[in-house]
This record gives sequence, structure tokens and C-alpha cells, in this order.
Amino acid sequence: MKVGILALQGDITPHRRAVERLGHHPELVRYPQQLDIIDALIMPGGESTTIQKLLDRWEMVEPIRRRAGEGMPIWGTCAGAILLARSIRGSDQPTLGLMDTQVERNAYGRQVDSFEAEVTVEGMEGSMRAVFIRAPIITHVGPSVRVLATHEGAIVAAAEGHLLATTFHPELADDDRLLQTFLDSPEGLWTGKAAAS
Repeated sequence: MKVGILALQGDITPHRRAVERLGHHPELVRYPQQLDIIDALIMPGGESTTIQKLLDRWEMVEPIRRRAGEGMPIWGTCAGAILLARSIRGSDQPTLGLMDTQVERNAYGRQVDSFEAEVTVEGMEGSMRAVFIRAPIITHVGPSVRVLATHEGAIVAAAEGHLLATTFHPELADDDRLLQTFLDSPEGLWTGKAAAS
């Protein structure tokens, strides 16, 4: 599988290392034409407004939407989860609008309020260490979205078919189980009855 990592801004290197640990050679995606040579795309954390502006500048919004429509698996972590969402609570910031979710940016506060916690992800044995850095939360999901993990009542991971959103950073905890599941399930993640919002 040719795994692409959106490499416009953000924590690109930890994702690259995680993909390499699983035996894949990642493609660092900076141009629209690269989207046609990859089988899956990871959108890393960073500054969502900056990444969105760079996507617009490099004319990558519609190509990403097209590949998503073709069934390409896409995983957004933190800022990537914001970009995947249908809307942002209290903001008119544009997004890719690929997942039927609403998110709230910086839900836990500023950079100094970043923290780590143990979360349980549906379908995974045991808990995993989740790193939250200026993290969003998912405030609403549509009927086709499956909630995979919560923290203190807030949704922090969800899937909709071949799309995955996590508001935390598994790549910073050196826990590759979620990435492995993402790469092993190109036809759709955690299929079955979707969770209610």
C-alpha cells in the first residue's frame, strides 16, 4: 500500500516514522498530482486554518474530495480531524466537509493545557495513551458515523466508512495499532451499526 502523508504543515515526521515502522514507504504529499499515486492519506495535526489555506493555495481541496469519493481511506488527526468535519462549532472556517461530524477547536484550552490520557478505542484490546495538544473534540456525529472513543464524555475518535478522525495523536505515543487497523481496512473502518450522536 502506498501511504500518503499530507506534508503542508504540522507533525509530519512522527507519522512518517509510524508508517515506516509498519513496513511502508510513505509519500509526502505536497502537490495535487501526488494524490493519484497513493492508496491512503493521513492528514496530520498542526494549525487547521494554515493547512486549509495551503490546501486552497495548492488547489488540493477538490482532488482530496474526489479521492475520498472514490473510496480512498483518509485519517485526520487533531487538525486533520477538523479538516475532515462537516462544520466547526462557532466558526465559519471552511473544511473539506467529508465526514458528517461537527467539531469544536481547542476544546481543552491553550497549548499549556495539553495533556495525556488513557482511552479505550472500540475494537482494540486494552487502552492506548492519547496525547491531546490544543485538541478539538467532536461535538456531533451523523447517523452514519460510528463513535470509537470518548474521554470524559467527549467524542475523541470516530469513523465513517473509509474515513477516520482522532482528536488526539497516536503517532506521538508510538502506538501503531490504530494505524495498523486503518491500513488493514481500506474497504471501511469498524463497519456495522453506526453510533448515535
